[in-house]
Amino acid sequence: MTTPDDRNATGTHSTPGENGTAGASRARARALVPRLSGSLVHWVSAQWQRRGVMAWLLWPFSWIFAGVAAWRRLSFRRGWKTSTRLPVPVVVVGNLTVGGTGKTPTVIALVAALRQQGYRPGVLSRGYGAQLSRPTEVVAASRPEDVGDEPLLIAKRTGVPVWVWPARVEGGRALLAAHPECDVIVCDDGLQHYALARDVEIAVFDHRLGGNGFLLPAGPLREPLSRRRDANLINDPYGKTLPGWPNTWRLTLALGDAWCVSQPSLSRPLAHFAGGNASASVAATASASATRTSTSAPAPAPASRRILAAAGIGAPERFFAALRAAGLTIETLPLPDHYDFATNPFDGVAADAILITEKDAVKCLTWSDPRVWAVPAEAALDARLVSLVVEKLRGHPTV
Repeated sequence: MTTPDDRNATGTHSTPGENGTAGASRARARALVPRLSGSLVHWVSAQWQRRGVMAWLLWPFSWIFAGVAAWRRLSFRRGWKTSTRLPVPVVVVGNLTVGGTGKTPTVIALVAALRQQGYRPGVLSRGYGAQLSRPTEVVAASRPEDVGDEPLLIAKRTGVPVWVWPARVEGGRALLAAHPECDVIVCDDGLQHYALARDVEIAVFDHRLGGNGFLLPAGPLREPLSRRRDANLINDPYGKTLPGWPNTWRLTLALGDAWCVSQPSLSRPLAHFAGGNASASVAATASASATRTSTSAPAPAPASRRILAAAGIGAPERFFAALRAAGLTIETLPLPDHYDFATNPFDGVAADAILITEKDAVKCLTWSDPRVWAVPAEAALDARLVSLVVEKLRGHPTV
């Protein structure tokens, strides 16, 4: 973004030049750091989509990675390492590739689908970046830096027990001890965590599929595409033809109404951000009811209105593409996955409204910026996938 706009100590917006050129320089520096980090991630991701010079230089190291991964799988398959089965069936939703694919909204949607089928699910997560000394339940007062951003979002969206611990078997036992009513566990990630036996494996891909087909570090794959799994979901906002893999269905993500991060009771349809002044609307409706309600879009604003979309997720371009498909004209700020938002990265950035993901929004509680709105993503699962999962759960062996 250009023409940074300084902000004063109270968090209100100052007029251009109010704090002098030094303040503007600091604002530009703050905005530049996440841009550089996001650009590096984007560059690496681009290298993984083709078999260019960088990929071929790293290709020998991929054979080493492949050998280690194959040895791990063989160790559990032959019983040299123990794979433990919990008393209830386990569904693992994960990735064969590095980076975000839409796994978190898939877990949220699957939990809802299982509840509709009469199950009482719990969720188990590693908790990326979590700082814990034992298996821990995610509660309303949990902090994202303690339990991870994705588990916190899943807990807020589903209302089911969510536990965090890298050792999935130990975490699953703790979950079931605290919530014996749970009759199925959905694992958020963990396809490669073979110590936990599972009944269903769902691999989620985005439009990049397996990239250049190489394993790390020459490509994005953690395991070969030939690895067995029960189902594949393809999260592709561009509508490409699905690959001819068995049990492969499209994962449809729909963006919902945006809600104001500094005042969650306020929400707006996305059409509002194609015209109208979001910042002014927040100030005008500050006394609105605590129940979040959607309001109609106000009159269009001048053409100079600026909307910034920012995302600290594995594939921010998917979020940006979905916003554009909704009719929004946006400038974009890709941030590294799991960006911490410890401070406001938008301080001094000139924008009338800033749209972020809900995963990012759970980390924006230590500062307030009325321009920032969270856009939820709702996943729609194919009924055939739900039927496949339920059928396999019914065949869960007795422990």
